[in-house]
Amino acid sequence: MKRSITVRLVAMFALAALLIFSLIGSALYGVLQRELAHHQQDELNTRFLDTQYMIGHNGDPSRWSRVQAKLDTLTPADGSIRYWVLGDDPRFQYGKGLAEIDQLDRKPNGMRTMQLRGREYPLHAMAGTIPPFMERPAVRLIVAVDAAPYLHTLHAFLLALIGLSLVGVLLVMLLDYWIAQVGLRPLKHLSSEAQALGPRNLSQRLKISPLPAELSDLTIAFNGALERMEGAYNQLEAFNADVAHELRTPLANLIGETQVALSRQRTAPRFEEVLQSNLEELERLRSIINDMLFLARADQGKAATSLVHASIAQQINKTVEFFEFVLDDSKMTVNVDGDISAEASIETSLFRRAMSNLLHNAIQHSKPGAGIVVNITQQPTAIQIAVSNPGQPIPETHLPRLFDRFYRVDTARNDRDPNQLHGHGLGLAIVKAIAKMHGGSVFAKSVAGLTTIGFSIPAGDHVPFHIN
Repeated sequence: MKRSITVRLVAMFALAALLIFSLIGSALYGVLQRELAHHQQDELNTRFLDTQYMIGHNGDPSRWSRVQAKLDTLTPADGSIRYWVLGDDPRFQYGKGLAEIDQLDRKPNGMRTMQLRGREYPLHAMAGTIPPFMERPAVRLIVAVDAAPYLHTLHAFLLALIGLSLVGVLLVMLLDYWIAQVGLRPLKHLSSEAQALGPRNLSQRLKISPLPAELSDLTIAFNGALERMEGAYNQLEAFNADVAHELRTPLANLIGETQVALSRQRTAPRFEEVLQSNLEELERLRSIINDMLFLARADQGKAATSLVHASIAQQINKTVEFFEFVLDDSKMTVNVDGDISAEASIETSLFRRAMSNLLHNAIQHSKPGAGIVVNITQQPTAIQIAVSNPGQPIPETHLPRLFDRFYRVDTARNDRDPNQLHGHGLGLAIVKAIAKMHGGSVFAKSVAGLTTIGFSIPAGDHVPFHIN
């Protein structure tokens, strides 16, 4: 079952309100309890002092009856106020149940609570000793007040407090529910907008301006994700189109040459030529598929593992030797300069493959007789390998996409010179993958007719890692 934010907010506010009401109620209950106790104590103290004064100035047995009559007058019929006078001389005593009171009154002078038999509620009492006067010996005076009104008041206040607190919590829940509905209204609008998104309107974004600050960051992040998804979707569509284009040409050649060869009888040498041409097209297909599989493994997070500490310049020279015949035919030269003593931990086969793609790209886009320069730059944390060749300048808008799969600046895809080397648009993408497998990056720039494309790898014994 899905948990509702509104319900959670209402529950949390209700708990907070209940806690606040409980704390306030407890404080009010404590204040009332102390005030009532203080009021009863003041009443007892006043009655005790008045009675003490009356008894203290009366020591004649003949006048004691007046004292008793006065105490009878002060005692209400409901027994809410009681007086007792205890002493050794029976002539100077007062009150009912003196024997029971004598058993209960064992504490020193002052306030105490007394529970008499047959009474539901206790008595709050004050006791004190009155010194002898004339014929009257020392007596003990006890003035008591029934605690029932005090306890009834506290009980009624507690019930009212609980009832008001529950009503207050209920009102807070209703008010919080309304506030939550109003506060979450932008989120509902945002959800409605998100549900309207679909593959047919990938460029649509969620509106940020009417949203509160708490949802703006979430919406910005979501729009960023949508933008990345749109880019990935467009790139996937372009990739599918490019794959179809790259595979269609060799397949069409294979089918066409085979159909022509089978259209009539051919001699064995002619069939051998057809098979040789088909083999070239199949080799091209296999190269495209292998490169795509390599890029797929790189995308899954594969890192360079077979690392060896090697000289960068030495690995570049070995790669240049592979292009020796192509360079001689085109009368091109390759010079390696910079920090030729730089060394790093690399997987040599992958490194030479990246260099081969860079040199292949430079040769393909250079005129005969051009000079290609491979520059090695030692930095504190990385080593940069840059391949520069003269040629047509590349517009700035194309530079960030040179390392995309099947991307070509020449959108017409026409091979201008059939005698030149031509790839299938995955060379620089493989360079980027190899750089990331070593924990490095790629770069490209084109200034004043000189195009420089390269990559970097960590310097020293840095262990590469790759984040997909």
